[in-house]
Amino acid sequence: MRVRLAEAADTSSLAELRVRWTEELDGPTDDPSFLDRFEAWFARESAHRVTWLAETGEGSPVGMLNVMLFERMPRPGRATGRWGYVANVYVVPPHRDAGVGGRMMEALTSYADESGLVRLVLSPTARSVSLYERAGFSGDHDLLVRPRGEITAPGAGPRS
Repeated sequence: MRVRLAEAADTSSLAELRVRWTEELDGPTDDPSFLDRFEAWFARESAHRVTWLAETGEGSPVGMLNVMLFERMPRPGRATGRWGYVANVYVVPPHRDAGVGGRMMEALTSYADESGLVRLVLSPTARSVSLYERAGFSGDHDLLVRPRGEITAPGAGPRS
């Protein structure tokens, strides 16, 4: 098994993983234009997103993750820093609990350290928390989230 940076030539493998993930959550889907949309998305996003692909020794895709990079607003007297939001972490079911996620986290955290990212942020599932904790992530109660459509103002109902 190897983990490497994904390239434009890997979009079909990444799209295949995205389809498997979606079907695992939502059941079978028929979307003939998905690969074209995925390829266009990957081309647009690659300017500010880094993606890794995990493959078997035979080259079959078994996992992926990406990090979206953000540059912090400059402050007087301080260097500008960058941070990353970790997203789309997925391992196909037959390869879970076999070290694939850990290897992807190693690649990610090495990249973050070498690139000088000041922090990595993510939104874990309950099942993934231990993976992220092993990679050095910890809870931070300073992060607040505003979900779309669930906000109410005093005296008002939910927005849609």
